[in-house]
Amino acid sequence: MRIGVPAESGQALVAATPDTVAQLIKLGYDVGIESGAGDHAQFPDEQYVAAGARIVDGEDVWTSDIVTTIRPPADLHQIRRGSILISKLSPGANPQLVESLAESGVTAMAMDAIPRISRAQSMDVLSSQANVAGYRAVIEAAHAFGRLFTGQVTAAGKVPPATIYVIGAGVAGLAAIGTAGSMGAIVKATDVRAEVGEQVESMGAEFIPIPAPAQESTDGYAKEMTDAQAVAAEKLYSEQSAAADIVITTASIPGRRSPVLITRDMVGKMKPGSVIVDMAAAGGGNCEMTEPGQTIVTDNGVTIIGIEDLAARLPAQSSQLYAQNIVNYLKLLTPEKDGRTKIDFDDVIIRTVTVADAGQVLWPPPPIQVSAAPTPSAEAEAPAAAPSQPEPAPSRFKKSTLWMALAAVLAAALVLVTPLQLTGHYIVLALSVIVGFYVITNVTHALHTPLMSVTNAISGIIIVGAVLLIGSENWWVTIFSFIAIVIASINIFGGFAVTHRMLGMFRRA
Repeated sequence: MRIGVPAESGQALVAATPDTVAQLIKLGYDVGIESGAGDHAQFPDEQYVAAGARIVDGEDVWTSDIVTTIRPPADLHQIRRGSILISKLSPGANPQLVESLAESGVTAMAMDAIPRISRAQSMDVLSSQANVAGYRAVIEAAHAFGRLFTGQVTAAGKVPPATIYVIGAGVAGLAAIGTAGSMGAIVKATDVRAEVGEQVESMGAEFIPIPAPAQESTDGYAKEMTDAQAVAAEKLYSEQSAAADIVITTASIPGRRSPVLITRDMVGKMKPGSVIVDMAAAGGGNCEMTEPGQTIVTDNGVTIIGIEDLAARLPAQSSQLYAQNIVNYLKLLTPEKDGRTKIDFDDVIIRTVTVADAGQVLWPPPPIQVSAAPTPSAEAEAPAAAPSQPEPAPSRFKKSTLWMALAAVLAAALVLVTPLQLTGHYIVLALSVIVGFYVITNVTHALHTPLMSVTNAISGIIIVGAVLLIGSENWWVTIFSFIAIVIASINIFGGFAVTHRMLGMFRRA
């Protein structure tokens, strides 16, 4: 099948880079790039040709089997009926576009509708672009601020650090927090989800919770605040924005207008020279005075930056991340790596992303729960029932006692057949077992896999000792030495295999 990548008018990003073209070709696809498609992102045609792509005209691109774009085309008649369009479609905010795509007979897949589940993280366009946008928001703020972020003590006097207040600790907010902190600023952050406080603090920022926080919804985003939460949040935003040098807002709701968090009165209380970077400007803005697409200075000297697409200010990096998201999604669509897509609607990712197919509108998709927060159990919601008699089952106490007695017998037998001069080692073994048990059980489960590498060193010591003893004249020593070598070898090779797979998660394909 052929993949076409057009040169999109007025768009700095491109839906494929030379690096991702090579990956698409490995999947079995024939890739055609419209001449000049990557010029704004610093990817000339020559680099695409070197990666194995063909440079074609616009008509060839739009008649491809698969068309990948940043935004949907202005004229849907350009796309061949029966082809696949992979793009950012904002289906929740553009129901008419979804209807038109269905009427045109195109299978439309919205990359900005990727569900927030672990398996789909590598395809999440919103997260990858928000990460770049959060970084760029701090750069834009630094340019407009006109003063140092980091504090300094010089012979000429003391320079205080800048204070940056970030509203929203999602992907964009955390990226802004990390960037501002690395530049030496004092960073504070607020989010309606109290559970993200640890993430904020882990990046060196101060988390300032809302007195009445909202809970994360089942779609991975924060729920809309209640009236009481909104009042508490408004008071907090007013206090913190007045004390901050720079305010960065990130609150946006897919398919809906951005909520107003910073009112005109709050802006009036901010210090002259302060800066607001409204990352939700494309949705109307979190600041009441934001003018989308414009940078304005208020009467009291506050600069309000309303850039609608901050990620586009770094087109090469943003294009690479977006194109890689598409490659990862096409890997899911091409399980055989034979250049042929397999649209399996039983896969929750494919079903959620597909908004139109075979003339039918498939949006909105069936709801799925993607939040990691525990949901109330059926037992908690149901009224208390009369206690029932438990089913007869073997006593756990009896079972554990039996196993302990058996272990004690085996241990006694082992001590009896052990040479007298070696019996002192059993004390060391017993103490090691006790210490090891308490050390491992007190380590969080998330760290067990990285610790596999540490246990390799311990197993290596066991193998060395077992090799030294395997030639003993006592055949019991020989048997147990052999068993130790086998078990320790399994642990070593298994540990390295797990570590290799873990490190592979951080390597580029």
